[in-house]
Amino acid sequence: MSSSAEPPVSSDMTHDVGHPLRADEELSVGQVAQRGGVSVSALHFYERQGLIFSTRTAGNQRRFQRSVLRRVAVVRAAQRAGIPLSLVATVFQQLPDHGVPTQSDWQRLSEHWHSELTARIAALEQLRGSLGGCIGCGCLSLAECGFVNPDDQVAGKGPGARAFDGSL
Repeated sequence: MSSSAEPPVSSDMTHDVGHPLRADEELSVGQVAQRGGVSVSALHFYERQGLIFSTRTAGNQRRFQRSVLRRVAVVRAAQRAGIPLSLVATVFQQLPDHGVPTQSDWQRLSEHWHSELTARIAALEQLRGSLGGCIGCGCLSLAECGFVNPDDQVAGKGPGARAFDGSL
């Protein structure tokens, strides 16, 4: 029987050896990787980028607070949405480094990304429409394409995919 002085046990996580983690117990890099669905090397990269934080044991092993799992989930969602990690890092600077961000912290983060995602969706929709037209003409040459770039008019507007990046 456990004493009342022991921290509560979380039922949603277990050690690799099968016993439940206490709510205040720190996680190893392997546990965070397994639970977060990312590789250990990805966690090391996220830490170097300042997206997540760890402490070190006397044996120099990384230990993470459980709240890092939420940060990892947000990083993964941002990556799937095409949000650069540099933007994630900028927004994460507004969150506490250690401890659990509040609901209002996450709401501010969400609002910050709303306009970014709206702009990305618009750009992707434009690209989808443009690619469909270009692929449909069959010429496969933007330099000579009478549909997208008649007489190579876009060449004078600068380098890059000017017709597709909205800078025409």
